[in-house]
Amino acid sequence: MKYPVAIHKDEDSCYGVSIPDIQGCFSAGETLDEAMKNTQEAISGHLEILAEEGTVAPKASIVDDYFQNDEYKGATWAYVEIDISPFLGKTEKTTITLPKLLIKKIDAAVAAGGAKNRSAWIANSALNSL
Repeated sequence: MKYPVAIHKDEDSCYGVSIPDIQGCFSAGETLDEAMKNTQEAISGHLEILAEEGTVAPKASIVDDYFQNDEYKGATWAYVEIDISPFLGKTEKTTITLPKLLIKKIDAAVAAGGAKNRSAWIANSALNSL
């Protein structure tokens, strides 16, 4: 999942990073590279805590959702990509029944690079809907 992050840098300070989609998740670093690395670690740590509480990772927004928010005025925006699958728990096998045409369309999306396999595509689609 790609989470938008707001990067702030005041004169004589380190880089500060806010992750608006994950309440209470912040990071910082002396350099931009360090701040972004620390941001990935902060997001992963936050998602791990949420998973322990039985909460699914929050859905990622788009940067446009935050442009009008005064809290992020003057921020530089970036995305941090996080694989949330480790925070969803152990996999379980299940059987589902779908119409043949829908299966063909899913398989075409997988073949086009939409996911590594049919199960992953369905799981990603379910997460996006939840």
